[in-house]
Amino acid sequence: MAELPFKLGIHPINWVGEDVKEHGADTTFEQIVDDIEALGLIGTEMGRKFPADPEILQAELAKRGIQLVSQWKSVLFSDPAYREAELEAYRKHAEFLNRMGGTVISTCEVGGSLHFDPRRTPNEKEIIPLDEAGWQSLAEGLNAAGAIAKEYGLKLTYHHHGGTAVERPEEIDRLMELTDPELVHLLFDTGHAYYGGADPLAVLRKHYDRIAYVHLKDVRQNVLAEAREEQADFVTCIRKGVFTVPGGDGCIDFAPIIGELLERGYSGWAMFEGEQDPAAHPPYEYAQRAMQHIQSLISHESR
Repeated sequence: MAELPFKLGIHPINWVGEDVKEHGADTTFEQIVDDIEALGLIGTEMGRKFPADPEILQAELAKRGIQLVSQWKSVLFSDPAYREAELEAYRKHAEFLNRMGGTVISTCEVGGSLHFDPRRTPNEKEIIPLDEAGWQSLAEGLNAAGAIAKEYGLKLTYHHHGGTAVERPEEIDRLMELTDPELVHLLFDTGHAYYGGADPLAVLRKHYDRIAYVHLKDVRQNVLAEAREEQADFVTCIRKGVFTVPGGDGCIDFAPIIGELLERGYSGWAMFEGEQDPAAHPPYEYAQRAMQHIQSLISHESR
């Protein structure tokens, strides 16, 4: 690919589902990283098939010229009772990523989430929105975690995410308003922005100064519309195939998004994400499509 102001990588979730465990259940770590190397991409995130031993992981990635950029970290800061334990776990997470040469911590509040909140029961059907006390507690916890990340030379990047209490554009706005811009940054995810009812370009423009990490993900509008009609929950939407990579059969116009990133001189990482069934949507093939699509947009912008 042509020289870019920002760095391109790919998330292992294209090969192995994180929320839908049957997606890529038989795929090996070696297959994932061999494919990433063959694609010529140099960055990835931690995945559930990756070895947990830092020395083994570092050796395997290094011999393929791949950088571990980030690792997802769920937090439960909206409930003050969990804060001390959550911050202790966050420090261990930061220590690992620092050792691996990571740059950002993909961080997401799970309080109120139907799928990710450990306090929820299987028979519940709705996300529980945060009340005022919950928002304040979340902001305080994120600021404290952001300070920990900073100690290790990392940035806390908050991942607005489908199926959680920070999903919609007004919820992203609220989170940005309540948190310290020096400690809490934004992970801008095009697919989750659209899924949450936002215009991804509007989110990018509004919060650009807080963005320290990018996920490039697309949405199949027909699948989303059908899922909304059925009142399907987030994980069911993934099983239905709501997400894909840029350049596939999604509905997001990436031209103005890439144009904005280029114009603003974004220099961080951008990860391709699909989060779809790899048996139906071969990851290597879809990654090639995504790369070709983004390259064509960059070439057009460079004229």
